[in-house]
Formats: sequence, C-alpha cells, structure tokens
Amino acid sequence: MQPNHPTAAPASRYRWMVLALLFGVTTINYMDRNILGVLKPTIQADLHFSETDFGNIIFFFSMAYAVGYAGMGWLTDKVGVRLGLAAAAIIWCLASTAHGLVASVNGFILARIVLGLGEGGNFPTCIKTVATWFPVRDRAFATGIFNSGSNIGAMIAPLLGALLVYLSGWQVAFYVTGAVGLLWVLFWLAIYHSPAEHPRVTPGELAYINQDPDVAVGRVPWSKLLTYPGTWVYIVGGVLTNPAWWFYNNWVPSFLNSKFHVTLLAVGLPLVLIYLLTDVGSVAGGWMSSRLIKGGMDVFPARKLTLLACALCTLPVFFAPQTDSLWTAVALIGVAMAAHQGFSANLFTLVSDTMPRDAVASAVGLAGGISAVAGAFSAAVIGRVLDATGGNYTVVFLACASVYMVATAIIHFLLPRNRSTVVAGSVGTATAG
Repeated sequence: MQPNHPTAAPASRYRWMVLALLFGVTTINYMDRNILGVLKPTIQADLHFSETDFGNIIFFFSMAYAVGYAGMGWLTDKVGVRLGLAAAAIIWCLASTAHGLVASVNGFILARIVLGLGEGGNFPTCIKTVATWFPVRDRAFATGIFNSGSNIGAMIAPLLGALLVYLSGWQVAFYVTGAVGLLWVLFWLAIYHSPAEHPRVTPGELAYINQDPDVAVGRVPWSKLLTYPGTWVYIVGGVLTNPAWWFYNNWVPSFLNSKFHVTLLAVGLPLVLIYLLTDVGSVAGGWMSSRLIKGGMDVFPARKLTLLACALCTLPVFFAPQTDSLWTAVALIGVAMAAHQGFSANLFTLVSDTMPRDAVASAVGLAGGISAVAGAFSAAVIGRVLDATGGNYTVVFLACASVYMVATAIIHFLLPRNRSTVVAGSVGTATAG
C-alpha cells in the first residue's frame, strides 16, 4: 500500500541544495580515488612497479576502505552527518595530497590506506543524508543524482591528470585534488544543518520530507543490523558487483593503453565518453524506480525491476576485450558502468527503504565494509591474473558481465513483496543501544 502524499507543493526546496553538496563531495571523492588509475602508466614507468604491485596497492586501499566504510558509518550515526562527512573528507583529502610526497610502492600503500579510511565515510553519510532530506518516492532519484558525482569525478580525473602531468608532473595532480576537497569542507560546515533545525526549510518542505510511514525509529545496535533485509541486500549486491566497479575504475585506462595503445594525453576523450554514459545511467536508474513508484507500483517491485533492467545492460561488456575497435570497447564499457550506477542507486536506496533513519549509515557502513573486503581480494586476484596471462582481460570482463544477474536473482528472494511488510514488522525490532 502506498503512503498518502501531500498534494500541496512544499514552499521551499532547500533539500536540493543539500543534494548539490552531496553531488560535489562525491565528485571530489572519485576524483581523488581515480587519479591514481589515470596516472598509473606514468607512475608505473617512473617507479617501476608491476601489475601485482598495483593490485596490492588497490588491495590495501580496499581493506582500509572497508574499515572506513563501517567505522565512519557508525561514527556518522553517532555524531550526525554534518560532522561525520566533514571528518571523512578532511582525512581523505589530506591523504590524497600525501600521494604526491611518496616515491615507492610502500609509500603509495600507506597513502592509499589513509585515503581508504576517509573515503569509506562518503557513501554511508550521503545515503543517510538522502534518507533524512527526501521521502521514499524521491530517494532513488536523489541517490542517482548525487551518485552521478562519482562519474563526474572520474571524468575530471583524466583531463585534470593529463593537464597537470604535462605542466608540472604527476605529484601536483594529487596536491590539487586534495586542496579542492578541503575547500568543499568549509562550504559544508557553513551551510549544512538538519531539516528540522535549518532556518531555510519551511514547515511545508519539512512536512513533504517526513510524509512517509517510516521503519520503526530508534537506535539499532550492530548486533541487530543483520536482522534487517536491507543490510543483507546491500551485502549481497555489494560483494558481487562492487569488484566489477572497482575493476572498471582502476584498470580501464590501463586496458585501453595495453589493447589500443591509448596514451595518457589521448585517454581523456574515451574516458569522458565512458563517464558521460555512466552519469546518464546513474540518474536514469534512480529516475526509473522513482517513476514506477509515483505511477503506483510498490517500492520493492519498482526497485527489483530496475535492478533487473540494469543487470541485463551489463551483459554485453564481455565483448570489450574481443573487439578491435576502440570506440566499440568504449561504448560497451560505458554502458556496463552506466548500468552499474543505476543498479547501485537502487541498491543504496533499498537500505534506507528498510532501515530506521538512525541506523542507515551504520547499515550501509557495515554492508559496504564487507563488500569492500571482497573488492580488496578481487583487486589482488585481478593483478595476478593479468600478470599470469600477459595482460589478457577476457576472464575479468566475463566475470563483470555475469555478476549483476546473479545479484539480482538473490536480492529478489531476500526482499518481501511489499515495503509495508518491512515497516509493520519492524515495530519493536529497534531497541535502545
């Protein structure tokens, strides 16, 4: 059964300003994260590390990211999104800057560990913020919008990286990306307050934000997080699909270089096209399920149908290493990454659909931390597979093409038919913790 929605439009729309801030920080998050993958051929030639070394660098980043995801998610539920997101951004921006000061594999590993600890806080906090500022019907669309910042950040990284390497060397690229994030923190601390406390949020907008019956409100101890289906949905979806996403972000520039001999200066245009497609997928995936809900479909069937559509769109990426056309490979990868972002927008939103607001960041953090561990080991495996096969990407792309369908099938059976079942069954589940 769908909740009753107010017919009057809210008098203010400050929630979209908050969403713009989330978009901005997610853009910076991925710019900081992806700049290493973009500069990999240049740094690799300078420091002489192997694919296995690079896989190990990603492994340690991913393990730290898992700890940061869980730990920063827990911290955000304790101190609130304002301080939680500011703390995470400060940590990862300082770590990004530190990349320019190291000159060894071990140095990069240490810098990536600190980067991962901070960057892990971005998504748990952003998902909690969306759940705080948007009703259920708008959450997937809002998530798709802020999540599209990851694609913009990944798009900026090759353009900025190539320019700064050409002008000043690869070290300066890390200094610039770190400084941009610290500037964002100043804006965030000056502008953000919760909806009920914000002077620019009118009673009409506050009523619009809080229009839905919510999952039972209350603090949820970690021991009870696994009793909510949304936690398991994100664990399954994240463990299966996040390794594919991390592969795309860390190895696609290298794949294009090895197969099509695309240089650092020339890789910008293919990556821009890939991330433009990815941006469309992020917003479209969120829009699709939100549109189905507004059309009268229950929340869970709308999310599941969107997940299935996205999963189907990832299948053709298997042919990327088989084609001799650069632009065909770029299109196949771009569509697959677009589908991942649409998939991800709904996966994130399912957590807020099934959890009390006071536990959303903790649930995303716990489940995301578990999936990041899977990403860590997959990165180490990918590096070894590529070294062992002389840089043959076929097996890796085959895995990336198949995992989304598997995840969709499992999620279908994890979730009940209707959200109202979860809302009704949650009464009494949340306890003081």
